[in-house]
Amino acid sequence: MPHFLIQGGGGLPVLNGEIFVGGSKNSALPALASSLLFKEKPKFSNLPDIEDIKRMNELISPVEFGEKMDMEIAKRFRASILPVGLVLARYGAVSFPHPGGCVIGARPIDVFLSGWEAMGAKIKTPAKTEGGNLIYEAEAPEGLKGADYVFKTQSVTGTEGMIMTAVLANGDTVLRNCAMEPEIIYLVDFLNKNGARIAGAGTTTIHIEGRGGKLLTGASPFTAPPDRIEAGTFLILGALAAKELLIKNIFPEEAAALMGVLKEAGANITMEKNSAVVKKTKNIKGVNIKTKEYPGFATDLQAPFAVFATQAMGQSMIHETIFEGRLSYTQDLNLMGANISLMDSHRAMISGPTQLYGRKLESPDLRAGLAFMIAALIAHGESQIGNIYQIDRGHEKIDLRLKNIGANIQRI
Repeated sequence: MPHFLIQGGGGLPVLNGEIFVGGSKNSALPALASSLLFKEKPKFSNLPDIEDIKRMNELISPVEFGEKMDMEIAKRFRASILPVGLVLARYGAVSFPHPGGCVIGARPIDVFLSGWEAMGAKIKTPAKTEGGNLIYEAEAPEGLKGADYVFKTQSVTGTEGMIMTAVLANGDTVLRNCAMEPEIIYLVDFLNKNGARIAGAGTTTIHIEGRGGKLLTGASPFTAPPDRIEAGTFLILGALAAKELLIKNIFPEEAAALMGVLKEAGANITMEKNSAVVKKTKNIKGVNIKTKEYPGFATDLQAPFAVFATQAMGQSMIHETIFEGRLSYTQDLNLMGANISLMDSHRAMISGPTQLYGRKLESPDLRAGLAFMIAALIAHGESQIGNIYQIDRGHEKIDLRLKNIGANIQRI
């Protein structure tokens, strides 16, 4: 199986030059899924060339011609749940597997099932089991109806999925306790430019005017914005290993929570209009973080930040409030020389600074896999990182881009 072979810089500032932040995976996926709302597939640009984007295109292409979703593809990534409600609203019935993706604790799909039921769908229970996989079936032969629906907890994917589903419903829908992430705003702006009538994106209450099954006909294209998680990851990497790194294509307001933490720790970062210059500093100090929904500290930056904290003087505490089981990767960082103690399944105490040493590691998920790459780049000696499919799911040609700024990395 392919893997990355990384020669660490031993804590020295070995990276230098410019790196460009790619298009946002988390914006591109719902936008692609929304193709099922259109008579003709809209045009897209700046989409990252990554595995999840390829899988989404493979998943929705047959559906656009009235065929069923491919179960095997749907099982492979979490975002496969996004077009399911659109298929249900458009064709009156759908069957689908429990989605795959990163294994980072419980990620139930109840928010979708209960939302569709509120809109009049009938969910067949219990779910079928085929080949060890759960298969769900939903029906709405007379179409979905607008509803007043309250999310039990804020969910980005749930909010996006319900918005798109509601566009084809009969009557208006009000969604409450919605997530407020920028990706939702980008999606709604795109849909509104193409004829949808949606208000409230970026707030906890969103109103959608249903079109009664009428498809969108607009021709306004979608351009993926910069990936704010990738931008944040590059900021952390630069603060640990860069002589001088210019990071281009950043939206500063979307990096505000991370920037506040890095500045508190003493990182040397200068933010410009749409770029940042970051340099390694010797004496960063420990800081505490608590992951929260946007505009708080992003859970997807928690693992890269843990690597940063291993190099800080004193103690840092990470409190993961979004997902269960998202701290298991810390065991591997400890094998590299980190001093991390799990207080419980949601909290970790990191004592530093500690020297890290190269190890053979397996990427458990996308974000932890990238954190392992950062750790390997600052470690002493050689590291081998396997299961890099997980990393390729979210970052385009990451090895070549890091090599261009001085990283000693090979894909083997």
